Formats: sequence, C-alpha cells, structure tokens
Amino acid sequence: MTTPTPREIPRHGLGLSLRPEHYQALRESTGAVDFLECIADNYLEPSDIPRKNLDQIAAKYPIVPHSVSLNLAGTDALDTRFLERIAWLARRVRAPFVTDHLCWARFGDAHLYDLLPVPYANDLIPWIGHRIQAARSAVGLPFGIENVSTYFRFGRDEMPEWEFISRIAETADCGLLIDINNIYVSAVNHGFDAIDYLKAIPWKRVLYVHIAGHQKRPDGLLHDTHDRAVSQDVWRLYAAAWRLGGPFPTVLEWDADLPDFATVVAELELARMVRE
Repeated sequence: MTTPTPREIPRHGLGLSLRPEHYQALRESTGAVDFLECIADNYLEPSDIPRKNLDQIAAKYPIVPHSVSLNLAGTDALDTRFLERIAWLARRVRAPFVTDHLCWARFGDAHLYDLLPVPYANDLIPWIGHRIQAARSAVGLPFGIENVSTYFRFGRDEMPEWEFISRIAETADCGLLIDINNIYVSAVNHGFDAIDYLKAIPWKRVLYVHIAGHQKRPDGLLHDTHDRAVSQDVWRLYAAAWRLGGPFPTVLEWDADLPDFATVVAELELARMVRE
C-alpha cells in the first residue's frame, strides 16, 4: 500500500484543537488557521459522521492526530489494535506526526480516560522510552510526547520534571509537544521556576507547543481546564519560550465553555502579537 505524503506544518504556524462546534466555520474560513490538532480517539470508531467531517476538513488543513489513550507510562502491554487504528487515521489525514502524553491512563480493564502522572524516577526512563519507541514504530511516523499538568508530587521523585521528560525523549529518540500552560500550572502548584523548565528543554525535539486557559481554585491550586482565555502569565511564558526555542508551531486548546469560532481565532492571533 502506498504511504501518502505527509502534509507539512509551517514552523510559525498557528493552529486550533478541532472541535465539532467549529466544523462549519472551518469549512468556510480562509486563512484563519494554518493547521489543526484532532483528538485521535474521537475518530477511530466506524461511524460515518465524524469521519466524513474529518475528511472534509483534512482536505483543507494539515491535521495532527493527538491521542489521550496510548498509556505510554503504564504497565499493561501496549494496545496493538489501538495503535493500528491510530496509524490508519494518520495515513487518512496525511499527518506529519502523532502525539500523546507522558502519563498512564489504564490498568487492566479499567480505562480511566485521565492523564495520570508517574514518579520522576531513573528506573522508569528505559521502560517508558521503550514503549514510546514501540508506539512510534507501530504508527510509522515521527512521534511526540506531551508534558501533563500535575497536582501532587511523588515521594519517589529523583529529578525535576524537565530532566525526566528530556531524558525520556533522548532515550526514545522522539519528539516533544510542550504545553506551556501545563508548565505554568505545575510551576505554581509545586513552587518551581517555569523559566528553569524552559531553559532545560531540548528545543530541537519540539514538534509544536500548546497554549490554553486554566482556573485558580479557592485554595490557590491551579487547574488545567481549557475553558477560558490564556492568562497573561502564560502569555509571558510563551514569549520566553519563543525567545529560547522558536520558531515552533502553536496550538490553542479550548475544550469547554467553547465560544464562537471568531473569538477563538482572535485569542489564537494573540500568539502572533506576543512573539513579535
């Protein structure tokens, strides 16, 4: 079977997370976004409606499949059937690469549909690195892992998060999807300097970055919610990331309390203003 040529994403490109509420606007829009990121898990079942919508939009925009269920840091065997379907989707949309999260999300028959952290421990690095290599081989495309937001620390932590994710990327020889909002949320929750995190990132491995909004709870904890505009503190961190590692493509995630397409595009356009 002939492998389709992947569509390229410009390094300065601005993209959105694909949501059904914006399907029609995306079909009608010209030049509002450069590419899209789709939650891969939403398009793997044999239902015609999601696939038809995705095909129409993929004919117009480059699309990156972004999964939430590969369980890369888990202990169960990788789901080979699920990986086959991710590879099928990536070919269908001519994806340049595929991404998922540095987390675990399943144990036995329990699919938790959450992005759960692991200890930043030396003995986990080869284990997770091998699983990422296997996933990349199954998908047949470059592969990136995303840092997740965290709300507690493990007693078994042996290094900061930025060292852990960098060493895993080196071990697996994979790409990175850096979520700027997640760095800020975790920095506030745990009391580290987000700039130290940015300085330690191997930017040559970064495929693209995420920006998003978050909530501040009454107890002061920050919660990664993707339900509002990007905070000024996250924009400042994004500007610092651009100075350190740019250019890189950027995706705005807005998943809940989703406003109209024009509002989301206006928020995304702030990225261009911030970095210029």
